[in-house]
Amino acid sequence: MHPDNNYTIPAGARIGHVHLKVADLQRSLDFYCGLLGFELTTTYGSEAAFISAGGYHHHIGLNIWFSKNGPPAPRQAAGLFHTAILYPTRRDLAVIFRRLREARYPLTGASDHGVSEALYLDDPDQNGVELYWDRPESQWPKKADGSLDMYTRPLDLNSLLEEL
Repeated sequence: MHPDNNYTIPAGARIGHVHLKVADLQRSLDFYCGLLGFELTTTYGSEAAFISAGGYHHHIGLNIWFSKNGPPAPRQAAGLFHTAILYPTRRDLAVIFRRLREARYPLTGASDHGVSEALYLDDPDQNGVELYWDRPESQWPKKADGSLDMYTRPLDLNSLLEEL
């Protein structure tokens, strides 16, 4: 079935964007742009919007094509677990954490994974969102065989705020 079993994806490949079905486009724009700070780059009529960080064409697409006024996807069904948004520095993560606290926006979790530190929340359609920063690769925990030793421990939120 696969002609070359030695194929690996190029090291420079990355996830370019995510496109989400939402129930209410303006409500999602209020969350992703108004709260998280993404910038609107373009819209397709009144049914789709594209947003980005730093002027890229889009990191997130939002549409109501099949989901206008619909309910959240069932938690027990197959589908998206979360969208992960990578922040450049720990201080940047602290800034968005403070912003979420000031807005009283609820977190669903906050974890130290060894390789990264992450905040978890749900968008207005109950899509999971991870906001995180990566530690430098030289600090990633390793097992004796050299493979990653990722874990999930509570994130010290007071330590995170000390970045400010």
